Amino acid sequence: MAMKFIILITVFIVVLGASQTKAQLPPISLNGDGLINVSGIIYCSVNSTIVVNGSNPTPTFPNALVLLVCGENLIGSTMTNGIGAFNITLRGSPLLVTTLLSSCKVVLATPPSNCNATLPAKPLQASLGYVGSNIVGLSKVTTLTPKEPFTCLALIRIRLG
Repeated sequence: MAMKFIILITVFIVVLGASQTKAQLPPISLNGDGLINVSGIIYCSVNSTIVVNGSNPTPTFPNALVLLVCGENLIGSTMTNGIGAFNITLRGSPLLVTTLLSSCKVVLATPPSNCNATLPAKPLQASLGYVGSNIVGLSKVTTLTPKEPFTCLALIRIRLG
């Protein structure tokens, strides 16, 4: 009985020591190791009503240019794929999530009228919304997506670099 108690105490100390070791790892920093993933799907829609499933789903917007703009600075860009999905990943970005949420926009630079003639010919923009964060390997991945609805832009002035 005493031997079982000693083994139990030893196991407890090893487990406690291991959990203390994890607590001493350096914190994962969004500025150094973090990834910011801005992703979404662009739809061809005359209003903010999107039907994903059903007999008449809202079509998506393939091959559209999507920009991530903060203030007047272009931070990233990509094209939507065949199903209208896009993904812009910022690695080790010095931008904080709060800055992205407050001052950055996703801009649909390809005129929406290219997708649906009833849509405006002007570019559209949407502010960003927070989806969540998780740890992948040793990196913190924070996912953001455009908020609906997109609104028309009268003019785009973007500084490159």
